[in-house]
This record gives sequence, structure tokens and C-alpha cells, in this order.
Amino acid sequence: MSNTELSGDIQRHEVEPVNAATRRKFYKAREPIYPKRVKGTFRNLKWVIMALTLGVYYLVPWIRWPRGPGEPDQAVLVDFAGRRFYFFFIEIWPDQLYFLTGLLIIAALALFLATALFGRVWCGYSCPQTVWTDLFIWVERKIEGDRNARIKLARAPWTFDKIRKRVTKHAIWIFIGMATGGAWMLYFHDAPTIARDFFIGEAPFTAYFFFALLTLTTYIFAGSMREQVCTYMCPWPRIQAALTDEETLQVTYKYDRGEPRGPHKKGDTWEGRGDCVSCKACVIACPMGIDIREGPQLECINCALCIDACDDIMKKVDRPTGLIGYDTDANIARRQAGEKPQTKLVRPRTILYGGVLALVCALMVIGLTSQATMVVNVLRDRTPPFILMSDGSIRNAYTVKIVNRENYEREMKITLEGPEGMTVGAVGEEAEGSTVTLDAPGDTVRSVRIFATLTPDEAYGNSIPVIIRVTDPETGEEVVNPTVFMAGRE
Repeated sequence: MSNTELSGDIQRHEVEPVNAATRRKFYKAREPIYPKRVKGTFRNLKWVIMALTLGVYYLVPWIRWPRGPGEPDQAVLVDFAGRRFYFFFIEIWPDQLYFLTGLLIIAALALFLATALFGRVWCGYSCPQTVWTDLFIWVERKIEGDRNARIKLARAPWTFDKIRKRVTKHAIWIFIGMATGGAWMLYFHDAPTIARDFFIGEAPFTAYFFFALLTLTTYIFAGSMREQVCTYMCPWPRIQAALTDEETLQVTYKYDRGEPRGPHKKGDTWEGRGDCVSCKACVIACPMGIDIREGPQLECINCALCIDACDDIMKKVDRPTGLIGYDTDANIARRQAGEKPQTKLVRPRTILYGGVLALVCALMVIGLTSQATMVVNVLRDRTPPFILMSDGSIRNAYTVKIVNRENYEREMKITLEGPEGMTVGAVGEEAEGSTVTLDAPGDTVRSVRIFATLTPDEAYGNSIPVIIRVTDPETGEEVVNPTVFMAGRE
């Protein structure tokens, strides 16, 4: 092919400019889903879990928990200003962030175990996106009606009645979002104080920022995006596939019983066909807009509403309920092979997840119950490493920081153990021999400057090992910190 022919061929296949009409071919707009209201066991269970989870989220910051004088009495509080995390009787300091890591590991392992046993049970019942979406749909249904009424309203021209319903719905959604953002900031400040300061304009900027952020995200995620958050934004659907197997109990269409499907009229025989009557009740009840009969799907959150919808139809056509229910792929294979179904909760992966979970929980309990109530840090002055006094003696300085994790004041004794003849002093405190006694207020860090001095005859080396021992005489708790005395001698 000549260069001229090649050039002409390239020109003929040149890509056309992408305009708005072309873009619409590549990106499909979201099609709103209008799930139909269902009644049944799982719908009632979801109402109960919704009430419990929302109640915990909105009410927990208002629970009081008595602590020591000057300490916050909020049961659950992330106190950045005071550098503490309070959870009822548990108090976590900055150097104990490994406890938070442990809590995250426990949460992850519990989720792994629950998923291995029951599939996406977290997504279907307790995930915040599911809970708030359920709440928003409930509001929508109360104002605009059930599925058919909402579809009709969406297609109807804009009238005063449609505007009134839409404005009312979105106003309530925004109010719920504001309540969500408002409750979130209560976890980081004293609830009664921040609530008052917020409304009079004296709250910190971060409170207003996170209030606006949570309000906006709740309103958008639960009101407009809904199933898109679960399908495209959440990584869990892609992770959970690695945690389940053929023995995992999940919301399942029992195709061994339902196929071949098809419409059924009253009086017709059930011979030679399955129990599914192709009513699509499961489809129109699904908040994700999927057909459970097509098998396991990434979009399915296992909310179990399709079970209630299908059971209602089965009762009407006088067939056994449970055509859609919690079942396993292995049981479907067993029934097809003429074997008896069975539930295997104890399997290698559940033993692994449960065992590791129990181990981490045990380590957390041991750590929380055996943690020290006193932490001591010793910092030796390095510039200069020592001071040569006028009489020829050598002095070293140390800063002793005592963290008193009890909520009451304690008397502490600081003893410096070193060569004989070493004298000890402290800034603002009296020393008796080699011991300094001071008071350490509760839940604070007490710092004191300690001076150790040796005469020239006693300073026998460049670096002399010494020990700083801090003791609580009342409880007997003791912390030992080895350090050195720098003498500058060869």
C-alpha cells in the first residue's frame, strides 16, 4: 500500500469529535428503582434492626458515665483536645492506639465470620447505607405512596400536588441528614455543650464542617444514589466473594424447585413444572432492582425482602413457602442428587475466622485488664550532656514525666540509684537522700526536673549506669527506667 493510500485510509477512519449526543451512548443514566412495600418476617426484622441501630447512633452521645473530678462524663467520647478516647469504663491514651487497631481487627474478623456463615448479612441489615436508605424509602412511601403511585407521580407533569409532595419529601430527607450530621459531631465534643454552642454560633469550625459533610452525604447517598453506592462505591461486594463458599447460607432462589417457571392459572396442574409462577414479586420488592432468580449477583445485599414477597405469593397459590430463602449452593446440589440437605456452620474457614477472632478478643481483654495505671518517661539532657560545677563536681539533669492514668491524685516517689555519694535534687520539690516525693494529679502528665551530682572523686568514667525508679507507695506499682550519668571521664 502506497503512502497516499495509507493516508486516505487513515482519514476515512478518523475518529469523529465526541459531542453530548455521543457521550450519552457511553454513559447510561441511573434508572430510579421503586421497590414495592412487602410484609413478613424479614421486613419486620429489618424494622427492628433499623430502630436499634438508629437509636444507638442518635442516643449514645447523650449517655452519661461518671468519672473522676475534671473528667468528661460522656460515656462515648473521642476527645481530641484532651487526647483521650472514652468508651464507658475504657479509657485509651495516645500511646494506646494499638487498642483501636485491635478493635478494628475484631470488627473485620467478625465481619469475615458473619459473611462466611450467612453471606452479606451485614449489608442487608446493619450497614449504614442500608439503614438510612430504608428510612428514606419509608419517608418516600409515606408521602408519595407505594410503588405504582410513585411511578405514576414520576411520570406525571409538574403540578402543585407533585411539587408539594417532592418538596415535603426532600425537606424531610434533609432534616434526617442534618440529624445524622448533628449526631456525628456529638461523639467528638461534650454533647450538651456542643449542642448549645452549635446553635448560638460558638462551636468550632470542625463541628460545622462535619455537620455539613454528613448532612450532604446522607442526603445524596440515601436519597439519590442508593443502590449505586453498594454497587460501585463499596468495595465489600468484591471482597465478600472470597469469603464465601458453597456451604454459605445466603438468600437463594431454589431453582431445583422453581424451574421450569411460568405463569399458572387456578385449577391448572403443577405436574411437570416448577413452583415459580413468574410473577416477579421478588424483582419489584428488591431495593437493588435485580432478579434473584438469575443466581448470585454482585448487587444483591441479601436484604431478604424477596423472601417475604415470594412467600406471600406462594401462600396465595397454595404452594409451600421458602421458594426463595436462606440456603446453600451445596444443598441445591444435594437435593438434585436425591440427598438430604444439611447445614454446615463448622467448616475450615469458619473455624479459622472464629479462632483468630477469639484469640484477638482474648488478647484485647488481657491488655485492657492488665494495663499499667502509671507510665514513666525519662529524658536526659543532651545539650550539654553534663555541667561542670565551680567546685569541680559534675551534674546531670533529667526530665521525668509521670502519666497518672487513675482519675485521682497519687503520691509518687522518684528514687535515683547510682554510685554512692551521688546527691539528688529537684526543681520545686524537696529531696530526701536520693528520693524525691511529689503529687501526681489524676489523668494528667506530671513533669519534674531531677538533678544528680557527683564529686570529681566519685565520677569514675565517661558513662555511669544509673536507675530512676518511680513508685506508688500505696499500691506498690513501680516503674524502673535505666539511664546513664555522663561524667566526661576517660
